[in-house]
Amino acid sequence: MRMTLLLHHNTPFSLLTLPSPSPTLKPTTVVRTINNNNWAKKALVHLLTGALSLNLLLSSPSSLALESPSATETLTPPAPAVSLYDDCRQGDDAEPPEEADKEPQTLTNEGIVEEAWQIVNDSFLDSASHRWTPENWLRKREDILTTSIQTRSKAHDMIRRMLASLGDPYTRFLSPAEFSKMARYDMTGIGINLREVPDNNGGVKLKVLGLILDGPAHTAGVRQGDEVLAVNGVDVRGKSAFEVSSLLQGPNETSVTIEVKHGNCGPIQSLEVQRQLVARTPVSYRLEQIDNGTTSVGYIRLKEFNALARKDLVTAMKRLQEMGASYFILDLRDNLGGLVQAGIEIAKLFLNEGEMITSTVGRDPQYQNTIVTDTAPLVTAPVIVLVNNKTASASEIVASALHDNCRAVLVGERTFGKGLIQSVFELHDGSGVVVTIGKYVTPKFMDINGNGIEPDYRNFPAWNDVIKHLSQCNMHRQG
Repeated sequence: MRMTLLLHHNTPFSLLTLPSPSPTLKPTTVVRTINNNNWAKKALVHLLTGALSLNLLLSSPSSLALESPSATETLTPPAPAVSLYDDCRQGDDAEPPEEADKEPQTLTNEGIVEEAWQIVNDSFLDSASHRWTPENWLRKREDILTTSIQTRSKAHDMIRRMLASLGDPYTRFLSPAEFSKMARYDMTGIGINLREVPDNNGGVKLKVLGLILDGPAHTAGVRQGDEVLAVNGVDVRGKSAFEVSSLLQGPNETSVTIEVKHGNCGPIQSLEVQRQLVARTPVSYRLEQIDNGTTSVGYIRLKEFNALARKDLVTAMKRLQEMGASYFILDLRDNLGGLVQAGIEIAKLFLNEGEMITSTVGRDPQYQNTIVTDTAPLVTAPVIVLVNNKTASASEIVASALHDNCRAVLVGERTFGKGLIQSVFELHDGSGVVVTIGKYVTPKFMDINGNGIEPDYRNFPAWNDVIKHLSQCNMHRQG
């Protein structure tokens, strides 16, 4: 099976002197799925719903069966492809979809390589090297079609060389074992991707546009194309995909009941699904006392933007507020990123309605968006964001959004400077490719990529200076 995922790159706590691990820079990833007559692109874009969706999209192509990510390169017999009969045709002459009775085609080594080629052809954004052209890339496909690839290992090597020729350090191949680790970005915890789809009444409905075959939801009876109607008895019609993903989350190995309608005109069914949330909390927090114990500061360290980031950050912020926090420190040092949508939703917790978070650009119109806050802030107290040269990607989205909207001052070192967005696409043999598909700019339309963000202070400032800085920033913005 395939999936596409939106990721950004990814730190502890002790106000100014945190030991800095040296993690490997992670791609900013979008997982998305695109079906056509030849290839299905899957994206684990778990959190980018609407504007940028990082939802787990694991759709199967119409002619090929997909498998769950596997830690080995040995292919197990493919399961039948999940078909979706979208048309509600009436009468005796209505025919079922052809895929329902088709035998899955044999997965060839050449097919795997061409699948990777097609993903790049459809989505790749050459933002730096300028080596990619449609003509040059088409010649690579011709080379594939005239080459006999004897083993799966050689197919993977060919994909590696093909991607390396793009000159993009973030576009790369993932072995099945590497790809399987992406499960921690599954926002729902049950292995499905939810997307908001227009309905016939001018509203939206939530559909399962991808799922992990043999994952918890698929095993329970959820199918691609199902409409989600309720979660644990709560009607979710009218709610966003991100809201419903949060409702589906819960402790590992607990159950959630979802009500789905199969296809556009199938029966409604209530299904109990056991959660298998792979993500671990990326949030740690504590209350610090300053000014001889007269003032409380809430310190929150966010290590990466995974499926639990927003939910656990909200819990931390509420508890710190209840404990009397007057100020907040958000520590993004060494946070190399993760899910873009998690970063966007976290930025919303601090910003006023209507304030811009980021703008995105890509070949696909889905990634050409200006994203603004649509809710009231959870916290209005002054904020310090700690950054360093390993603060990257989704972390830079959050840092720049809070900084440019005069909600926080940045303290530390210039950030890494990764303003590109990657998608992680699963190939049919359980391997995957990470492909650069877009870029983002700050609310002040600064291009972060290759530049980073300069902090306001190198050393920790007095809180009075923070308040003064933010006040002057707001006056300048309004004047």
